[in-house]
Amino acid sequence: MSSSTIASEIAEPYAQALMALAQEQSLADRFGQDASALLELMASADDLQPFLANPLMGGETKKGVLQQLGAEFHPLFVSFLKLLVDKGRIVFLPAVLKTYQALLRQLNQSVLAEVTAAVELTEAQQTSLRNQVMAMTSAKQVDLSITVDPELLGGVIIQVGSQVVDASLKGQLRRLGVQLAAAA
Repeated sequence: MSSSTIASEIAEPYAQALMALAQEQSLADRFGQDASALLELMASADDLQPFLANPLMGGETKKGVLQQLGAEFHPLFVSFLKLLVDKGRIVFLPAVLKTYQALLRQLNQSVLAEVTAAVELTEAQQTSLRNQVMAMTSAKQVDLSITVDPELLGGVIIQVGSQVVDASLKGQLRRLGVQLAAAA
């Protein structure tokens, strides 16, 4: 079994428990905001994830750091993070939070569109992309995860679930090359 499969099997029940708590307290969106903020923090602070995963660091030390980091988070969300430390599952925190976000999108009838663009997108372009994805998927809301890849030359690649729309210049050139090779 791959480590990502193990992580998802462990993360799923914890994310569902967090969602159940959030729904019971009418805090689903608030916990979603806290999860997004914590994931961004973990992505920008290179040493946070290794610190939390380090088995030599004591649980109380990890809880103290999470308490400080979570000063702006809802107290129940911080308590959940401490529970993960107590259960020895804090190493799976990113997977738990991403799974929670997926459950929240499902609850809110929204989708995640992973967009790869050749350049940074303006707000107007992002709004246009959201509208196109909403029309394509019948979702009520679209969350964008944007990555810039200059090798695309121009355009975008949009992935929603297993559906991929390649509207990049690189993709168009590749398709043109295949057509020319087939015609020859």
